[in-house]
Amino acid sequence: QVQLVESGGGVVQTGGSLRLSCVSSGSTFRFDTMAWYRQAPGKQRELLAVASSGRGSSYPDSVKERFTISRDSVKNTVYLQMNSLKPEDTAVYYCNAAGNRYGRGYDYWGQGTQDTVSS
Repeated sequence: QVQLVESGGGVVQTGGSLRLSCVSSGSTFRFDTMAWYRQAPGKQRELLAVASSGRGSSYPDSVKERFTISRDSVKNTVYLQMNSLKPEDTAVYYCNAAGNRYGRGYDYWGQGTQDTVSS
């Protein structure tokens, strides 16, 4: 059974940085895409960054100057470097792995890690 486990969350002051890690286990194949999402209280889950095999990375305009995704495709591990953090970045951050294997889609989620940015 595939599991994704996030780590690296915590409390940081405005302007600080955090580096999140997501380690997977139980997969026998390389994920097509790995991504980071976040969900703040009372808001919808928001896509932050995607790392796709052979297609590089992409970000929404809201974070592209501050967040960087990196990936170890062999280990199915993904990281998110977050700089210049703001109080509005406070949220639960989730790791995701998704794609298609032999005609069947898959979509795995971690349990989330809380990041709090204090003003």
